[in-house]
Amino acid sequence: MSECASKGCGCTTEPIIQPTTQVPQTTESAQAVYRIENMDCPTEEALIRGKLGGLPGVVGLDFNLMQRTLAVRHELPSLSSVEQALTAIGMQAVRMDQASTEKKTKLSIAKMDCPTEEALIRNKLGTVAGVADLDFNLMQRTLSVRHADQALPDVLAALQTLGFEAQVMDTTEAAPSTSPLTAPTNWWPLGISLVTASAAEAVYWFHNGNHWSVVALALVAVFTGGLSTYKKGWIALKNRNLNMNALMSIAVTGAMLIGHWPEAAMVMVLFALAEVIEAKSLDRARNAIRGLLDLTPELATVQQIDGTWREVSAKQIAIESRVRVKPGERIALDGEVLEGRSAVNQAPITGESLPVEKAPGDSVFAGTINESGSFEYRVTAVASHSTLARIIHAVEAAQGSRAPTQRFVDQFARWYTPIVFGVAIAVALLPPLFMGAAWLDWIYR
Repeated sequence: MSECASKGCGCTTEPIIQPTTQVPQTTESAQAVYRIENMDCPTEEALIRGKLGGLPGVVGLDFNLMQRTLAVRHELPSLSSVEQALTAIGMQAVRMDQASTEKKTKLSIAKMDCPTEEALIRNKLGTVAGVADLDFNLMQRTLSVRHADQALPDVLAALQTLGFEAQVMDTTEAAPSTSPLTAPTNWWPLGISLVTASAAEAVYWFHNGNHWSVVALALVAVFTGGLSTYKKGWIALKNRNLNMNALMSIAVTGAMLIGHWPEAAMVMVLFALAEVIEAKSLDRARNAIRGLLDLTPELATVQQIDGTWREVSAKQIAIESRVRVKPGERIALDGEVLEGRSAVNQAPITGESLPVEKAPGDSVFAGTINESGSFEYRVTAVASHSTLARIIHAVEAAQGSRAPTQRFVDQFARWYTPIVFGVAIAVALLPPLFMGAAWLDWIYR
């Protein structure tokens, strides 16, 4: 009982409560939770903490590296500064704690298979209104776009202006899927280009200088080997992007203008050959991923509710299901042995050269091979979250992520390349215009 009431002065309790209702002068901090797909080690946590810790209005940061989540306690009217800071350091953050009108669409882009094309697409889509995040996977030739509800047509139109035909993929399938088979490389244009470029070099040295046949051979070499480079270079220049294709197109054209026909032809051929080698290396990586996916069988023998056993698609098997494995079969899902003993070849997953004995209570992994006895096991992870699936996802994520050094090089090249290009133009134009120097000499320099 208050002192006022005990004295019987008849006053109400409102004057006592009023100071309490006025206390909300200290603003209670709000919390936003983000899932950051490429945050999984203390180094990245330290990078994020250093970037966000100095932002005004950020009260605290709670990290969960196992779940790849970050809870930001803040006193901000808008979280745009937080999200921009995360984007600046290459973190792929998705807001989890609120219903969002944003969608995530996965696109298949058949002609996207090198970092140069990724940079071109990233720069173009970065200017499209409603695009929040881009996640590239060059191995699978896919692009995941987080965008506003009505922004997808603009995204597809922007990709078309770059010469890329994108198809919306069905994302209902949880398990990793293989990319389409790679189209065979058309070698004959590159072969013609290499032969004619070599012939142009030989004829040039035979005549001790240029000859009409040298020009003809060089033009054939540039046309057959570098037509796609010129197309990509023109698209890049139209979008104000001085990427490798644009620079190579300019360099080869410049070499031809100053009369160095054999050099122009050979440079274009070598560049086309380098592109083919790069594409083949990515194809080998895709085939390796496809080989991993082929390790897991499509069907598994599962015990039904009535006690019978039936073959079921591995993608439909739930956790806690009881699965039977016969000798010589591959294990379809991760699990724990319940009954029986066997030796399991785990080389596809762990690299062990000898089979490992399995008894009740031991773990087994999807994609491994049961060699001797039969056993039954309890499923502990669905197909999309098995050890093998997580290995595949880790390989793809590692390929798609960009290291801090790469991000620095990208930022550096964004300024360095145009500056050097501008200096080259100045060297070519200023002396002839203002000092009366020879045009051909300074264009050559």
